[in-house]
Amino acid sequence: MSKRRIAVAVLALIAVGGVLAAIAAMGPVNPAMWGPSAATPQEKRWQAVAPGRVEACSGQIKVSAAVVGVVHKVLVKANDKVFAGEPLIQLADDELRARLAAAEAQVAMRERARDERSATGSAKTRRKAQDAVADAERTLYDARSAVDRAAARLRTKAGSEADLTAARLALTRAQNELSTRQGELRTIDDDALPTSLEGQLTIARAEYAVARAALDKMTVRAPIDGTVLQVNVREGEAVSPGSPQPPLQLADLSALCVRSELDERDIGAVRVGQPVIVRATAFPGREFEGSVSSVAPLIEPGQLDPPGSRNQSDVDVVRVVVGLTVPGDLTIGMKADVYFRADKVAAP
Repeated sequence: MSKRRIAVAVLALIAVGGVLAAIAAMGPVNPAMWGPSAATPQEKRWQAVAPGRVEACSGQIKVSAAVVGVVHKVLVKANDKVFAGEPLIQLADDELRARLAAAEAQVAMRERARDERSATGSAKTRRKAQDAVADAERTLYDARSAVDRAAARLRTKAGSEADLTAARLALTRAQNELSTRQGELRTIDDDALPTSLEGQLTIARAEYAVARAALDKMTVRAPIDGTVLQVNVREGEAVSPGSPQPPLQLADLSALCVRSELDERDIGAVRVGQPVIVRATAFPGREFEGSVSSVAPLIEPGQLDPPGSRNQSDVDVVRVVVGLTVPGDLTIGMKADVYFRADKVAAP
């Protein structure tokens, strides 16, 4: 071997020895130094993320008039809390009140004519039961009118909460009484045909009931206990069942949800009861807890912006409703992002 080759071999051995010495000085080798493939993957915190909007769990109810009419009085305003059956808007009803008065007079006249002829046996029993039902219906109508007046006085600070409570209790009693009297009438076994006067009275009472029902439709009432969100009419404006904009909108704000749009590719990672975190741009740094209430059985085009995007999503999504444990300052209609935890499903 030539001296040149011997020198090259010696230099190579010296270089290898230096590298080994440097590695030994570094201590034990950490597998994480060689890249993520050799490391244990960190536990994933979020299974999926989806955009959504805050809404009332009861839904946003658009209250419209049952008939065409002119607004006589608006009895509530935005943010007012209302109870089921409370009058919200009163339509002009002078003509219908006159028709009801005429029908009531006709009933009274037919009752007097019928009473001039006495009845015996089962016919007498049936007559008494029919009169009891008619009296209970009038009592119920008067009780509902009393509740309406008490609610209106409370709105104007002219009445008290105690007066309204008493009126509502009286209405409940009247409803129970009518149900009882109707049940008693159904149990009467009488196949005899009514007399001519009894038939005329029955027709008069039916006409009175129709006139009263028509008058009742002139009052727009709250379908549920809730809070008025919007009032879109003023006194003197015309309303109808087909109006493009409802006169009122209300919702039950005691329970808020987030209706989110989950990418269909993540549907397998989400299930009912799964805990979530909700974040809203309006409240940076704050998190609101909740859980998945329902997952729709339908895939459809998305309508909300996905997180971090300025354009509408063109992907297909599934609607996922999330119930909020403590809504805090979140407001209906507010945009929010839903983060689905990788934790175990929350207990129902």
